Amino acid sequence: MDFEALRRDTPGVAHRVHLNNAGAGLLSRHTLRTMTAHLELEAEIGAYEAAERERDRIDGTYANVAELIGGRPAEIALFDNSTHAWQAAFYSLSLSFRPGDRILTGRAEYGSNVLAYFQIARRTGAEIIVVPDDADGQLDTTALAGLIDDRTKLVGVSHVPTSGGLINPAAEIGRITRAAGVPFLLDASQSVGQFPVDVRETGCDMLAATGRKFLRGPRGIGFLWVRPQMLERLDPFVTGIASATWDGGRGFTWRDGARRFEAREKNYAAVLGLGSAVRQALDLGLATIGDRTLALGAELRSRLACLPGITVYDRGEHRCAIVTAKADGVPTVEVAAALARHGINVSTTSPEHAQFDTEDRGVHPLVRLSPHYYNTESELGQAVEAIAALRR
Repeated sequence: MDFEALRRDTPGVAHRVHLNNAGAGLLSRHTLRTMTAHLELEAEIGAYEAAERERDRIDGTYANVAELIGGRPAEIALFDNSTHAWQAAFYSLSLSFRPGDRILTGRAEYGSNVLAYFQIARRTGAEIIVVPDDADGQLDTTALAGLIDDRTKLVGVSHVPTSGGLINPAAEIGRITRAAGVPFLLDASQSVGQFPVDVRETGCDMLAATGRKFLRGPRGIGFLWVRPQMLERLDPFVTGIASATWDGGRGFTWRDGARRFEAREKNYAAVLGLGSAVRQALDLGLATIGDRTLALGAELRSRLACLPGITVYDRGEHRCAIVTAKADGVPTVEVAAALARHGINVSTTSPEHAQFDTEDRGVHPLVRLSPHYYNTESELGQAVEAIAALRR
């Protein structure tokens, strides 16, 4: 990577140390220009007319996203965020749930997903089974294999949780679910863009992700990938005129591929911004991005762990660039505020965002620092020194 060129193409690094990529990555100038150019075109010729003129580039976003995760363009659907993308898959599958059916998930599952599981359990009588963690703190795949039976209708897992650096063993989970014939829904919002994620390797049947985090795309855009063989098992729970073809009378036929889950109306500036950000990631290479980003996370984690009075809370055999910690005697909100005064962007974890993890460990809120490939070792040092100064 040409880090100086990448940083010149990232306006935000001139003013802040941005270690909040798990919240939202910084836009590149190219992505920013792509989006503003489309908004200007909409203002000049009309929004419908602008979308029609840019149809090839809009279709290119589907192609870029498909290339990113190892799928095909027809298997991609775009949404206004990853939560709605995930919900499109989950609720469409849950329409067939009956009393006694089982949803299996992990202790690090994202809070919105957990709420959806509980809602459907109340509505249908399905049961939520939380798979225990192994000794390293990741989902115990041996326990998972033992819990799957003919009542299991879904395995839903967050690849990387919002609350720490854990990387769950998605490929092994996929091997187990494929052997059992059980649908596997992977929430990859924190992993896609941070390191390579390939649906063929993970073996998932559905994958949801966002554009705003490690992909460095805009807010208000997310996507869903659906394996073609899953489409016959998913009855879209929300429909619109773009979802199907009217056959006359009362008949209709679902649109081919994953776009049957989409709404007709979209923010096309955000769609094109996503396409630009994904193209940049592809051009840089996800393996290269992953090596750099995970190395920065490991360095930051190690340096924080060496500070007296600082405890690092990340778990897992393999860990990513999300680093969570707490300073003894200093409230987490004060640590984050002090870093902000030094021009360092971080965020904090929330008990409500990881309910099962909160029940287990009771450590939230934690300071969450999440570097990306455009960050420098010097910037990590600034964050470590600012935290050390709080303790002094």
